[in-house]
Formats: sequence, C-alpha cells, structure tokens
Amino acid sequence: MGSLTDALTSLQVDAVLSYLIAFCVPALDAILPVLPSETVIIALGVATAGSTDPRIAVLILAAAAGAFVGDNLSYVIGRRFGPTAERRLFSTSRGRAARQWAEHSLARYGVPLIIACRFIPGGRTAVTVACGLTGYSRRKFAAGTGAAAVIWVLYAFWLGRLGGRAFEDVPWAGFALAAGIALAVTALVEAGRRLSRRGAGRRAPGSEGDAGQVQPDHPGQDQANGDQLQQGYRLAKPEHAEGGRTDRADASPHRVGGPDF
Repeated sequence: MGSLTDALTSLQVDAVLSYLIAFCVPALDAILPVLPSETVIIALGVATAGSTDPRIAVLILAAAAGAFVGDNLSYVIGRRFGPTAERRLFSTSRGRAARQWAEHSLARYGVPLIIACRFIPGGRTAVTVACGLTGYSRRKFAAGTGAAAVIWVLYAFWLGRLGGRAFEDVPWAGFALAAGIALAVTALVEAGRRLSRRGAGRRAPGSEGDAGQVQPDHPGQDQANGDQLQQGYRLAKPEHAEGGRTDRADASPHRVGGPDF
C-alpha cells in the first residue's frame, strides 16, 4: 500500500504532473479503453481532499477538457477513418454487437445516450465512434459530450474527495472506498442496460405478431356489423322475391297477346 500512498501524495494541485494526468488520461481513454481514466480522477479527488486551493477548479477543468477532446477525437476517427475503425473496433462478434446496440440506442435516445454512455463499460468508445460512422449531428454531439464530461468529472472527483475526507490519515482506504462506490454504480448501470435490452427483446415478437391485424374501434363492433349485414340480407330477400313475381306477371300478357304496337 506504500506505493499507492506515495502516488496519491504526489498528485497535488501544485504539481504540473497532476494537470498532465488529468488531461491526457481521459483524452486517450476514448480510443484506448484500457486506460483507467475514472480511477485517475478519483485518485486526484482523494489526493486533494484536505485542500481548499482554488487551483482545484483548474484541475477539474483540465480533466473535463481532456474527456471532451477524447470523445470528439473518437468522433473524428469514425467520421474520417470509418473502414479502418470498423476493422479495429467492430470486427469481432462482440464488437459488432456493441456497434449495433450503439446505433440502435443512439437513434432512440440521442444526446441522453451520449451522456449516459460515460457510465457504461465500453459504451463510451462504441457510441462516440458510432456517431462518427453514422454522421450524427456534430453540434448535438459536441453539446452531449460537453455535458457528459462535466457531469462525469464532477462525479468522479467528488467521490474521491468523499473517500479522502472519510479516511484522511489513510489515503489508500479512502481511495478504495471511492473506487468501490464507483464500481457499484457502474455495475448497476450495466445491469439496468442489460435488463432493458432483454425487455425490448421480449416485447419485439408480440409487437411483430400484431402487425397487420385490424383492431375494432370498440369491443363488439365486429359482431354488431355482422348483425346489421345479416338483417339487411333478410330484408332484401323478400323484396327480391316480390320484385321477381311482379316482373313475371307483367311479362305474361306479352307472351299471350304479344306486344302492343
């Protein structure tokens, strides 16, 4: 735990390294998901938990700027290098499923999905690159990623400060607490996403089965229409028969005496 404590201690607002890490890791995490950007922001929160230095705001802005730049970098990659991005990110069955989910969800939810994908494991890269591949509105994308960056950084940094204040004398314990809470939130978001997909899959067959079926305007309408048709048929049948007898009676003088000239 000593190395972790030393690392947390070195991340202070007066260290240039803190600002470089705050910007670079969230920026590169968009194209290299293995980088622990959320963990880094939590660590910065833990390291500065006991400080009220106004430069903390600059540190937060640097992290938000890095997240915003990274998201827009992913968009540009999908927009300018579509085929290469598809081969690199979506060539496997899992990658294709991720892209399909991203495109379907993006068409359904739009900007709210861009914000929410920040908290979905692997969702950030899939959604941001898919936005570039599909030509999603650049203005809407910039607005969504800007809001997502601010919300995400404030959330992760606040968790770090919360853990750091709870264990001021044991920084690694504060970090473990904050990281555990973040992991639990991520698991809940992912579980909700999976349940939503299952629910949509179960509703789809029923909705397709009802397609093409004509529904009555109100219960019993089909039966009422049938009764009206049957009644009309019964009324028309005697009239037809009576009309037939009249025609035969009028025709008989012509057969006997012939037509009048």
